[in-house]
Amino acid sequence: MTWLRRFAARLSGTAEVPADFAGVLGADERVLAVARAADGPLVATHLGLWLPEGRLLGWHLVSKATWRDGVLIVVEAVECGSAGDAVLLRDLRPLRLRLAEPGTLPEVVHTRVTGSIRSTEHRELPGGGARFVQRKVPGRNGLVLQVRADPGTDERSLAPVAAEVAERLHRSR
Repeated sequence: MTWLRRFAARLSGTAEVPADFAGVLGADERVLAVARAADGPLVATHLGLWLPEGRLLGWHLVSKATWRDGVLIVVEAVECGSAGDAVLLRDLRPLRLRLAEPGTLPEVVHTRVTGSIRSTEHRELPGGGARFVQRKVPGRNGLVLQVRADPGTDERSLAPVAAEVAERLHRSR
């Protein structure tokens, strides 16, 4: 990074991207915080969290993030289907990222993840239940309904309920 970009980053209050950053930021992507994990840098932008391997994890796909004892634990969700306008999600194994110098990154992650959520509700279903979350997704207009089944939930019963909720939400807008 040139001295001019470093200077501009300091003036604007944005963080400086480390030289060993493996990702490629978009032209208008704003860096909010940077921290160093054992595998490399973590970079938080307005779009999501760049992981050390250079992969962007959008804020809307972070199910949960906790900060404790120098470790940032991030639970990533993947889209595993749809039901009407609802997006069905499945959580992956938690990522455990030990941060040597966390700076403001844990706070930024918390603010961005919780800030993307507009409403959340849990519903009981056969064999368990599901979490229904309306989220704002960067770059998309409106809200997205995400549905995450609890372990043991009969997923065949989930899709019709998710589609019905999505349709009802669509009609109420």
